[in-house]
Amino acid sequence: MKTYKFLLTSRWLGYFAMAVVFAIACVALGNWQMNRRNAVVENIHKIQQNYAGAVVDYANIAANFDQLDPAKEWTQVRLKGTYQNSDQRIVRNRPLNGAPGYEVLVPLTLENGDTVIVDRGWLPIGNNEAGHPDTVPQPEPGVVEVIARLKPAEPKLDRGAPEGQLASIDLKEYAGQVGYPIKTGSYGQLASESPAAAINPVAFPAPSIDEGSHLSYALQWIAFGILAFIGFGYAARMQRRNDDFDALEAAESGVPVEELYGRGSAFHPRRHVKVRKPGAKPSAEEAEDALLDAQGF
Repeated sequence: MKTYKFLLTSRWLGYFAMAVVFAIACVALGNWQMNRRNAVVENIHKIQQNYAGAVVDYANIAANFDQLDPAKEWTQVRLKGTYQNSDQRIVRNRPLNGAPGYEVLVPLTLENGDTVIVDRGWLPIGNNEAGHPDTVPQPEPGVVEVIARLKPAEPKLDRGAPEGQLASIDLKEYAGQVGYPIKTGSYGQLASESPAAAINPVAFPAPSIDEGSHLSYALQWIAFGILAFIGFGYAARMQRRNDDFDALEAAESGVPVEELYGRGSAFHPRRHVKVRKPGAKPSAEEAEDALLDAQGF
């Protein structure tokens, strides 16, 4: 009976190396998906903790408007001051639920003299003038109390915008367009204001807390890596069975295995070679094949 010594041949060592490389790639992809899931879960935890958490007075969190601590994103902040409506800006290309539109940014000068940016909400695209909303609701004049959620400033985009508009919530660019300093580390996404305006832009929906499919993808990649070795083991077992069967047939026929069967493996099956015993008459089929061969067919 044959053994598994064939596993030490260069061919089978090559198969095993391929299985190892494939498994390593699957594990790497699985880890990548797990890292993505961990980041999503961490963000969900932050949203659940901050989005509807306690409202913090501006004085206790003012430094985050200069440089936002990522852990403080979505924190509710109480702001009291006056809107600078003349320096309002419209941010372009801001879809909401799949619909194109804009967002409305307005500076809010606080009672201590600091000025922060408040994103008051979303507006649909207009029908009267291309590239502009039809109307922009204005906040109440005078002193207002605003509850806003902290959001990080956005990077500058390599595209322009018409006068009175911004390509992104790039607060440094915004600061260069007004005649007074504003906080450029973060801005506030409006949650409520008092007194409230008669008409407001569309309020922002709560952020998603869906984990997505990262965990299932990670488990699938790990399963694929394990299947690589299961497949290798199955192929080796089939090769061993083939070798045992070949040895039995060779023993019964008295013909060496190399003559009875072509060389092969479980991945490349052997080609059966018909061997006729000495003195045996050729079959009709063999005689026909010989005749065709003689005629060049």
